Amino acid sequence: MSHIIAIANQKGGVGKTTTAINLAAVLAEAEQRVLLVDMDAQGNATMGVGVDKNALEATVCDFLLGDKGVSEALEVVLDGDFYLLGANADMTAAEVGLRDMQNGRTALKRALAEISDSFDYVIVDCPPALSMLTINALAAARGVIIPMQCEYYALEGLSDLLGTIDSVRQMINPQLAVEGVLRTMYDARNRLTGDVSSQLIDYFGDAVYETVIPRNVRLAEAPSHGLPIIQYDGAASGAVAYRALAAEILGRDDSEMVQAPSSGARRAVSALFSRRRR
Repeated sequence: MSHIIAIANQKGGVGKTTTAINLAAVLAEAEQRVLLVDMDAQGNATMGVGVDKNALEATVCDFLLGDKGVSEALEVVLDGDFYLLGANADMTAAEVGLRDMQNGRTALKRALAEISDSFDYVIVDCPPALSMLTINALAAARGVIIPMQCEYYALEGLSDLLGTIDSVRQMINPQLAVEGVLRTMYDARNRLTGDVSSQLIDYFGDAVYETVIPRNVRLAEAPSHGLPIIQYDGAASGAVAYRALAAEILGRDDSEMVQAPSSGARRAVSALFSRRRR
């Protein structure tokens, strides 16, 4: 059975797609069979692994709406261990269509069940919004990784995301948990970075990964070449960091996964953000 992980944050620009691409690539490098699922109409994860989103014969939209099977949309990305289910602007139609479908919130879960025994890890890149597509990802996943930029607005909207995770766990997917909080674009020289990082550890505890993803020019350049960082520059600090993250994930036991914070913790996160705005 695959370990399905949703990479989610409704705030854009926090390294969500970068994390999805590079975590998937590094897990494949570690001899895991990996599937990357692009759930974003922008298709950035698709393009970021070198696949032309406009040339796809089948997309995530097709199998979510029942027009094609999952196997028809699979693309091999890296050495037979790294596969992609790609996306493009057609995902806008999926967002609308799923709302009209009976059991539309679990379409991805049903589709992935057909191939769940074929992969060790399924990494789902969610759109930067709490949409029907994000709900589908959370309904299918066992864990959620939340990339967080350690800057002023990092906590904005976090309580809403945690509330959605909590609701999905209660109503659709009781196994869903916050698998980890990942600090991205990390700059240890910045005092604010250390402040926000400490607050995240206070509220999420052991769910915060020890690994941090640094600001790294080579990591930012890699998507424009359609390559994960380990292929673009395997010695870059970004590549080193994502290898460390993969090792940390592989080393964690299921018992160490933490449940999504309670409503009280969500209120505390909201209060923290309110204080920072003043």
